[in-house]
Amino acid sequence: MAMMRVAMLMILSTAVTVPLLSRALDIHQLRQLLALKNVTCMLVFGDSSVDPGNNNRLATQAKGNFPPYGKDFFNGRPTGRFTNGRLATDFIAESIGYTSSIPGFLDPNVKKADLLYGVSFASAGSGYDDLTANLSNVLPVSKQLEYFRHYKIHLRELVGEKKAEEIIRNALFVMSMGTNDFLQNYYTEPIRSKQFSVEEYQNYLISCMLRDIKVMNSLGATRLVVVGVPPLGCMPLVKTIMGENKCVGTYNKCVGTYNKVAFSFSSKIKGKLATLKASLRMKTAFVDAYGVIESAINSPQRYGIVETSKGCCGTGTIEYGDTCRGLRTCNDPTKYVFWDAVHPTEKMYKILAEEALKSLIGNV
Repeated sequence: MAMMRVAMLMILSTAVTVPLLSRALDIHQLRQLLALKNVTCMLVFGDSSVDPGNNNRLATQAKGNFPPYGKDFFNGRPTGRFTNGRLATDFIAESIGYTSSIPGFLDPNVKKADLLYGVSFASAGSGYDDLTANLSNVLPVSKQLEYFRHYKIHLRELVGEKKAEEIIRNALFVMSMGTNDFLQNYYTEPIRSKQFSVEEYQNYLISCMLRDIKVMNSLGATRLVVVGVPPLGCMPLVKTIMGENKCVGTYNKCVGTYNKVAFSFSSKIKGKLATLKASLRMKTAFVDAYGVIESAINSPQRYGIVETSKGCCGTGTIEYGDTCRGLRTCNDPTKYVFWDAVHPTEKMYKILAEEALKSLIGNV
């Protein structure tokens, strides 16, 4: 247990994935549909699954702004994204026709004109529980929302108050987090586990999520997409820590207790989102994060994947973040579910984006 606590404490963040669409997405048709709905830009909150590099500007170890991260990004440039290339939010923005990548709000190279297409306030290592972010000295959602207020000021200066309010009202808000709340916080630190049972902590996180969504709504948000958590027990690092890779033939076995928690929590998120449509008059969509990794691991051939049990960086069983720095990687990341022992590959993020876009068409 002590070993598990030490190793779990290192987990900075994670990401999520979802199944491939049953048919190819018609990007031209999608853009027409979203244009009819006046979708203006994308504003992103969360953890490393949607952080394009905000942590680069923070005094934290939760960073990925060095090789081999970014190996397949434009010009092979590491940006702070915890993967080999782009994130799901980058692909979503490109598909809608905004930009090829969503910048971080703290990026000093962001130009004012870039604000029109949207930005990410996300911070790797964060979670619904502010304590989770504090453990890694990263941005809690409350701070991300504070930066969103700053964004609104910049936007008003750029296009005027009336136009700025219109942009916010028709913007697509995205929330993606939750993994760190359990792996880095609840199962590692003694604070929350002494205060709450697992189910009580899930309910506490839901209350935190609702609090933040209400703040977003008061600031003008009317369209929201929330990404659920992945099957936590299938992450290579978690399986290594929990001993599921000791014997040949057992490594592909995910840790059932952790998956049960992830599935349950995602179900709670989905249920609560349904109530917001009436109480806050918000249009909401849920992206099933749990389904994709489970599906990719159980039926990898459907996705053109070969390796589901380890990441592409180093041994693929324990390396992520700083411990992945400068290591050799696999020859073809498109054959892998995971880039490192925690985070998915660019390919899996693209799959996530396709599923998210499918949800947008029917809900927001």
